[in-house]
Amino acid sequence: MKKTLIWIASVIGTAAVLTLGLEYFYKLDSNRTITVSGECLTTAPKDRTAITIRVQVLDKNAAVSMKRASGKMEEITKFLKTQDVEVQTTRFDSYEKTEWNNTLQKSVTMGIETTIAIEVSAKKTETIEAILAKFAGTADVYSENLRMFTSAETMKPIMEKCLGTAIKNARERANAMAKSENRKIGKLLSAQYFSSSSDNDVQVANFMNRATKMESASFGGGLVSKDTEISVGVGAVFEIK
Repeated sequence: MKKTLIWIASVIGTAAVLTLGLEYFYKLDSNRTITVSGECLTTAPKDRTAITIRVQVLDKNAAVSMKRASGKMEEITKFLKTQDVEVQTTRFDSYEKTEWNNTLQKSVTMGIETTIAIEVSAKKTETIEAILAKFAGTADVYSENLRMFTSAETMKPIMEKCLGTAIKNARERANAMAKSENRKIGKLLSAQYFSSSSDNDVQVANFMNRATKMESASFGGGLVSKDTEISVGVGAVFEIK
């Protein structure tokens, strides 16, 4: 006969890894298996600093608008090749820009606006500072979305360790449930898992301004970021004896 129980447990881990005490569902199959959940909460250091550099050019002629924008970005990327950075294009579009004219009471075409944006990330904040200093005050060049994040290389082993902790947590729960039925836990038969992380952007006050040109800045102690929070949950099926 199958029994369905609800168990609320509070389990406190050590160091950076915390095993959550959460309400969870388990099912004890009197024939062969027991299904339980397990959780892990941990953190990962944010090891890269990134910023978005945007070139935005407005001209009456579409070809001229695109040529000027591409030329500006080529100048920027040429310099970036001399720096220890990773670069990814995030936007490239060209469209007719219009604005509402209150006097004429109608939309007026301003020209063709071309926008090219790239995300630049580096291990050192000093590298991002050097890039900002290089292009500070350059016409049609803007900076935005300054942030710190955890790289995939750093995230992977921490996530894998947390998964192991979640499975261990599930086994401990399964052992407790099986013991209450005078049974013993055997091998892990199957497991499904999910994970999530909070990697919120961190911005420096008085630095980012979408309406002004790119500015030089020294972050100093202004760029402070909490570690990335990682949550892993598993649903595990164990053999029972």
